[in-house]
Amino acid sequence: MTEQRFELLVFDWDGTLMDSQARIVACIRAGFADCGLEPPTREAAADIIGLGLNDAMARLLPGVSQGQITAVAAAYRRHFLGDEPTPEGLFPGAAETLSRLDAEGYLLAVATGKSRVGLNRSLDQTGLGHRFVATRCADETFSKPHPQMLVELMDELGVAPRHTLMIGDTEYDMQMAANAGAAALAVCHGVHDRERLLACAALDCLEALPAIPPWLATHAPATKDRACR
Repeated sequence: MTEQRFELLVFDWDGTLMDSQARIVACIRAGFADCGLEPPTREAAADIIGLGLNDAMARLLPGVSQGQITAVAAAYRRHFLGDEPTPEGLFPGAAETLSRLDAEGYLLAVATGKSRVGLNRSLDQTGLGHRFVATRCADETFSKPHPQMLVELMDELGVAPRHTLMIGDTEYDMQMAANAGAAALAVCHGVHDRERLLACAALDCLEALPAIPPWLATHAPATKDRACR
């Protein structure tokens, strides 16, 4: 039997398991418009997906007051949890991949820039909540790329960084893993491209979620140089 090198697999949500980029971008632009601000380009709005909401808005609104950032974040939240018609759904093979990894004995968790309300809604809608032994959201602790979400999950589940793999679609996921001393694996169907992810020392960049179980069966964790280049 192949030695299981990783014990804990921590997934990002948006852009990794959930194809939600179009909906998030639409809500960001609508939130800006509600507050009388020029909406960011779709590219700029997509680039900050993965960060906590306030951190994301601060990047899109450099130099503005905290009050304005809070107002735009609240407007975004109203659209995302309310009337935005743009659909979202799981990436192909997401549910099946999680089921296989669960059956193979991995501990599965989520570390996301979503709010707790948003993540719980997504878990209920997709029926995937039972697959995860623990979750962390950006409104409960520090936002990515700060390591705290990942550190808290490892501490809660009693798994060392060397046995932990962060799986995500942005450089923020890769940086969080590096900052926590864990390894990172990228998927290429999300927000940031392959070159950007590999530059942040992702062990690999996979085209689709079903490729994760065979990759785990044949690859060792952790390179020593894990900083973004």
